[in-house]
Amino acid sequence: KMFMNGFSGDLEAAHAASTQIAGEAVTNVRTVAAFNSESKIVSLFGSNLKVPLRRCFWKGQIAGSGFGVAQFLLYGSYSLGLWYASWLVKHHISDFSKTIRVFMVLMVSANGAAETLTLAPDFIKGGRAMRSVFSLIDRKTEIEPDEADGLKPDRLRGEVELKHVDFSYPTRPDIPVFRDLTLRARAGKCLALVGPSGCGKSSVLALVVRFYDPSSGRVLIDGKDLRKYNLNALRQHIAVVQQEPSLFATTIYDNIAYGRDGATEAEIVAAAAAANADKFISGLPDGYKTQVGERGVQLSGGQRQRIAIARALVRNPALLLLDEATSALDAESERCVQEAIERTSAARTTIVVAHRLSTVRNAQTIAVIEEGKVTEQGSHSHLLHHHPDGCYARMIQLQRFNHQGQLHLPASTAGAASSASGPSA
Repeated sequence: KMFMNGFSGDLEAAHAASTQIAGEAVTNVRTVAAFNSESKIVSLFGSNLKVPLRRCFWKGQIAGSGFGVAQFLLYGSYSLGLWYASWLVKHHISDFSKTIRVFMVLMVSANGAAETLTLAPDFIKGGRAMRSVFSLIDRKTEIEPDEADGLKPDRLRGEVELKHVDFSYPTRPDIPVFRDLTLRARAGKCLALVGPSGCGKSSVLALVVRFYDPSSGRVLIDGKDLRKYNLNALRQHIAVVQQEPSLFATTIYDNIAYGRDGATEAEIVAAAAAANADKFISGLPDGYKTQVGERGVQLSGGQRQRIAIARALVRNPALLLLDEATSALDAESERCVQEAIERTSAARTTIVVAHRLSTVRNAQTIAVIEEGKVTEQGSHSHLLHHHPDGCYARMIQLQRFNHQGQLHLPASTAGAASSASGPSA
């Protein structure tokens, strides 16, 4: 059993690795095609199949040998039993009918034992699957969304505060994300989080939704510790738009309606209009009944993002969390969606994570996060006036410089092209 168990474990791991390569190649087929990596993927997939091939060969040899031994013992027991039965009858120790009955019992028992031996690999495989399933079932959940206890507010004001929070991801406990982070989003106002990549802006949203608990410190909503709330009841008042929008393989209508059970058609259309999505949806042949495909592959990135925003708005949340919600939009769509967000933010607390600083200029509070702490905080004008050499001012200047460079790029490119074509003319 231990021998077969080891073979099965290695074989499953090898199969999983090769299957992962195939799955990633199919999922990222456009990237593979764009970089002419088809042969590389095939070669990598083939090299990963060599291990399962060797494992399958030896596993087949062992299973075949075991089957041969089982069959040998089976028919050997038949022969031995038949010889002994004939010896008993010949010497008048037992009569023929009794001997045949005993022999038939022996045959059935031996056949059952042999069949059981041939099923041993399946028993081992099933036992491993059961252990993995029950290990998940028996695992103690640190954050229990189905717990009946806890506060169940009918409505939230939306006051959010992080007090002296330390946090590290469970998979990277030695890498701190926050060190004594203190941050506040006032009810009904907009808080924008900016800072270098990897500084923990999105992690703030993860703590507010309570995907994780902080290592130390507290996260408060309306002055109460987040851990005192019933998690399901709390999340009814929160809507999140992720940086990479997740759509389901169904219609646009159903994807927006997913934001709130019982949403009417008028509410869904209004949410789509607020997210600047109604115009392009109405222009599709099937309108709101258009199938988006798996993960929304039938739509562009900007269209997926706007549908995700509409799904959040139809929820009418007290707390709206936007993680780079306009990152995939063109300038015109970004402007329209930004205006819609500003209009809909009037009655709710909004926390925005953004790299494009043009989208957060009108936020009442802008917090700059660096190295796990808030280093600057205030309005756009306040930060530029009181921290002219700060991180926010530098980011503004850098993005302004990049924008101006992009504006002049076509002319310089054209000039370079003209100079390149001049000598050959």
